[in-house]
Amino acid sequence: MRFSQAALLMVLLSGAAGAEPAPGPDCLPFRGVNLCGAEFGQKHLPGIYGKHYIYPTTAEVDYFLGRGMNTFRIPFRWERMQRRLGGPLHLQELARLDKLVAYITGRGGYVILDPHNFARYRGRVIGSREVSYAHFADFWARLARHYKNNTRVIFGLMNEPHDMPTRQWLRAANAAVAAIRRTGARQLVLVPGNGWSGAHNWHQDWYGEPNARVMLEFRDPADNFAYEVHQYLDRDSSGTTSQVVSPQVGVERLRRFTQWLRRHRRRGFLGEFAAANATIGPQPHQLGDEAITAMLEHLHQNREVWLGWTWWAAGPWWGEYRFTLEPTADGKDRPAMRLLVPWLKRPLSPAR
Repeated sequence: MRFSQAALLMVLLSGAAGAEPAPGPDCLPFRGVNLCGAEFGQKHLPGIYGKHYIYPTTAEVDYFLGRGMNTFRIPFRWERMQRRLGGPLHLQELARLDKLVAYITGRGGYVILDPHNFARYRGRVIGSREVSYAHFADFWARLARHYKNNTRVIFGLMNEPHDMPTRQWLRAANAAVAAIRRTGARQLVLVPGNGWSGAHNWHQDWYGEPNARVMLEFRDPADNFAYEVHQYLDRDSSGTTSQVVSPQVGVERLRRFTQWLRRHRRRGFLGEFAAANATIGPQPHQLGDEAITAMLEHLHQNREVWLGWTWWAAGPWWGEYRFTLEPTADGKDRPAMRLLVPWLKRPLSPAR
């Protein structure tokens, strides 16, 4: 049985069981951007708001909604949201996040909460003596309890775990999702893998046991989750250069992960991907155009297992960062935005 996009969204966000993940012919359910700023200043924790970090503006949200995006991954720092392990969420910081979440979801958009911490708290890895699995579960229980009644909020467990045993990350992820479900929250959960959660290395073992084997043991009591992966196009998939290896490099790096999803009847979400604006332009046959278009076509061709994507990145402090999706100073779309617009076929209605 196939579901309309609206019906699928209700299934994913409410946690209803037994539905085939089929978003329909036009769009993947979730398509949008990482809207950054609250994770900046990681050397200054908790830091000073407006000096070391910032939250995105409602004007930025309006711009992306107007282009047809409906999903915003919002990175922030765990250390700012919870100043002491096991302690309450920081009221002022939570209020900043609340304001943004309320605006986006009130306009009909979706928010992915993203503790952008790489499976660490003040540099100590989850599962260590200093930062226990119980600490991580406590943080997510508090956050889930706060947002459980907003069905347009999605819980992204963690950004890019790395340099830890894969089973250690699995144990942390299972503790967090169990804590989330004990609050009664049933929204979609996005769970990354170890090794920076790269799609290209999902089956590799240089970071320990492969995600492809270990992460099959992730257990969500509500069975409403997807695996989040990231994929860049330069030689080492780091996204630290403007290099695009080839027109098909993105597809080649996603393909085996897509096959894994289908084989195991799982769902995936592409949480970060990008090509530099300098590699995208009006002329045909530029590598950035071809590689990104091929990646998005791959996701749409396999939409029974892919839920969507969020571009990396936008936000008020990026300036001329190679991947920025912020409009130019004179209000014009970046080349990357012009490339994405054809995949954003249904702009949301204007605010009333």
